Amino acid sequence: MSSEAWAGVAVAGVTATYALGSRRLASTPVSSAMVFVGCGVLLGPAVLDVIDQEHNAGQILTLLEAALALVLFTDAMTVRRRDLRSGGFLPGRLLGIGLPLSIGAGWLLAWPLLPGLTVWELALVGAVLAPTDAALGNTAMTSPRVPPLVRQGLNVESGLNDGMVLPFFVLFLAGITGTSAAEEGAAGVFWRALVLSTVLGLLVGAGGGRLLGAARARGWVSREWAQLFVPAVAAASYGLGVVVDGSGFIAAWVAGFSFGFALRRFRATGAATAPAEGSDRTADFTEHLGGLLASVSLLVFGAVLLGPTLEDLSWRVVGYAVLSLTVVRMLPVAVALAGSGLRLPTVAYIGWFGPRGLASVVLGLLVLEEHVRGVGLLGRVVAVTVGLSVLLHGVSAVALADRYGRWHEETMATGRELRETEPVPEAGRRRRVTAR
Repeated sequence: MSSEAWAGVAVAGVTATYALGSRRLASTPVSSAMVFVGCGVLLGPAVLDVIDQEHNAGQILTLLEAALALVLFTDAMTVRRRDLRSGGFLPGRLLGIGLPLSIGAGWLLAWPLLPGLTVWELALVGAVLAPTDAALGNTAMTSPRVPPLVRQGLNVESGLNDGMVLPFFVLFLAGITGTSAAEEGAAGVFWRALVLSTVLGLLVGAGGGRLLGAARARGWVSREWAQLFVPAVAAASYGLGVVVDGSGFIAAWVAGFSFGFALRRFRATGAATAPAEGSDRTADFTEHLGGLLASVSLLVFGAVLLGPTLEDLSWRVVGYAVLSLTVVRMLPVAVALAGSGLRLPTVAYIGWFGPRGLASVVLGLLVLEEHVRGVGLLGRVVAVTVGLSVLLHGVSAVALADRYGRWHEETMATGRELRETEPVPEAGRRRRVTAR
């Protein structure tokens, strides 16, 4: 049997085994991300050598790109404008102030700790490790004991910052000599990756949303095929972004926004009667598929990135990873929330739960594919940071959510007013969730 076949059997076996025990593990500190990453390390060249980048590079990159494209599309599809106004401040502050500051802080702290990298490679480290992944700390972001304003703020931030970091990533990559983006030049990157990909995403998403709305209004589409239509639109937008040598990820992210907006607007005009499953239900299949691919991607990450990196650790790499999960995240969050009226425990809770996951893994591997000087060090930094995040955020999610929830309940019992208790409208989006 070929190595590719054995790799497929191993991935299927891990997925099936976890699925059978997923409900039992949900009540423990062991998250799905910890299981898949741990199994990936065991299956990689560091231990069993069933999965390795040398023999499975093409399949690995395709899997990771498909997972991120689906996640970007569905996250954006289910966002509504009112979600960004929930609580009047939290998502906007985290995305508009916290995210750029996180990229900048990651850039600056990499300077003394990662010698040998160019200024643009250092910037790329900050951009790759800036987006957060709610699925890695799911309990912390869904626990009913956590105030809705905080839960929704973290969910909206996590759903949007992976797409918002893409322009930074593309522009920083264009600054590195020897990359495909650098060969095209800054003007070409701006035109193809940022402008053309955005326009294509808008057209494909809006057209797809209106077509699905019209087909529903006439009773032409079944519930099952309506759900299958969504990943087809996501794939088309991503593919067109790649065809024009732009950014498939930016095209997919923008397409998700325009698809969801067009579908909701079509229904709001009364042109279509609301189906039983509702527009949010339309994304169910794509969300589940994206969640499955994301989990498998974490397994692959453990095999091809984390496992080999654990054999060659340095204090600089580990030190930067620790700072990335603490200072680089928590300080910008504190600055972004200054004057917001939120109490210190809330600011600390929001600052800590910024786990790094799928977006950082995919963007890191895309940099490794460029084969330029310094990418080996960047890959090790991404591997250790994401690996530590999977472990630390997964283990702490249940305990800290309970502790923070208890503080909130006790403070409320004293009669003191808390801005954390401000009512928020029912979320117009559902965050991608992987089973704990």
